[in-house]
Amino acid sequence: MKTIKQVSDLTGISVRMLHYYDKIGLLKPCTTTEAGYRLYDNEALETLQQILFFKELDIPLKSMKEILESPRYDKVRALHEQKELLMLKRDRLNELIALIEKKLKGGSTMSFKEFDMGEYFNTLETFKQEHADEVVKYYGSVEEFDKNIRDMKTKELEIAKMAIKEFGSIEKYTEAMKNNLDHLPSIMEGFQTIKENADVYLAQTNQLMERLTSDINRDPSSADVQKIVKEMDDMVREHYKILKMDMGENYWGMMADLYLTKQTKVHDKKYGKGATKFIGEALRVYSENNK
Repeated sequence: MKTIKQVSDLTGISVRMLHYYDKIGLLKPCTTTEAGYRLYDNEALETLQQILFFKELDIPLKSMKEILESPRYDKVRALHEQKELLMLKRDRLNELIALIEKKLKGGSTMSFKEFDMGEYFNTLETFKQEHADEVVKYYGSVEEFDKNIRDMKTKELEIAKMAIKEFGSIEKYTEAMKNNLDHLPSIMEGFQTIKENADVYLAQTNQLMERLTSDINRDPSSADVQKIVKEMDDMVREHYKILKMDMGENYWGMMADLYLTKQTKVHDKKYGKGATKFIGEALRVYSENNK
């Protein structure tokens, strides 16, 4: 058994904070002496260790309590996940340090890795804990949801670039994602509606693309080309309206980059050599004129 003072000395957590943990039910002492002294056993210390790991990952205290009290909570599994997330955080910090060193040496290297995606992934983890029923219903299982998160973390830089390009910042992208999670049932219904009408939407898309690429020697900024892109925009916005999702402030700028930088050959093969570049330039002009 250890007294609260001994636990404080061991962990570096203040006695006042341990009192607060007790008050909110996050960490209760195993017993209290007749004199009112709180005592902690090894099990309580292991729980405190878990809390410290969560704290390093910026998990809110309320969420920690819900996670630890969940009947689905698995300590060993949690340790594996915490290890993976802490390693990612360590790598990000190392990259930040390396970036600062380059700056101090007069370098001008810029990387999207310094932008923090922590809140984005924390939101997904919190949603998983608070809405396990929806996770299972729409993703198949909690394990499948976890796999999706792990896959996204392997593409963190790519997601960061896309978020900044489409929404202006990772913060705005995260807020849009929070809104999507808050309305997940209606969004999934929207996806079903779009799926049921997929043939119609595909025919509309193909028709617009054929009109757009009917003469790729035209000026991408010409009125007739931009009118077709506007029709494409209207159709996509209608889809997002059905889904009740935010398409971001620069959706077409992002799409333009995909056509201009990914060097996709699909459209060249379907609509003729140079079609991909033409589409990208038409979208870029539209994006710049409709910010």
